[in-house]
Amino acid sequence: MDSLSSIAKIAASGMTAQTARLRVISENIANADSTGTTPGADAFRRKTISFSELVDRENGASLVEVDRIGRDQSPFRLEFNPSHPAADETGYVKSPNIDPIIEMTNMREASRNYEANMNMFEAGRRMRGQMLDLLK
Repeated sequence: MDSLSSIAKIAASGMTAQTARLRVISENIANADSTGTTPGADAFRRKTISFSELVDRENGASLVEVDRIGRDQSPFRLEFNPSHPAADETGYVKSPNIDPIIEMTNMREASRNYEANMNMFEAGRRMRGQMLDLLK
């Protein structure tokens, strides 16, 4: 495989990874206010995503892939609301361990990483086109 094709493969793996990251972040943001439904029940637990390196056997290029999607084990926030259906015997409700500001920061970073991979993909495509023009 030529190096211009490997550029496309590397950039595509980066875009796929960042798409998965954006999906996880959007799930976290969508559930930022999701509490339990029964007394003392746990709220939505923040999802996390981990990546790992994958070496392409065809050309030796380092790709990225989703390693695992896990759960953040940090403690829930407690809010006093004795009238809530999920309130425990002391009147506290477990709120998700999600900080919307952190999620928005992660979303911006993932979006910029996706954009950088897309620019690399486009640069490789342009170089391939220029190479074909030179061979004419």
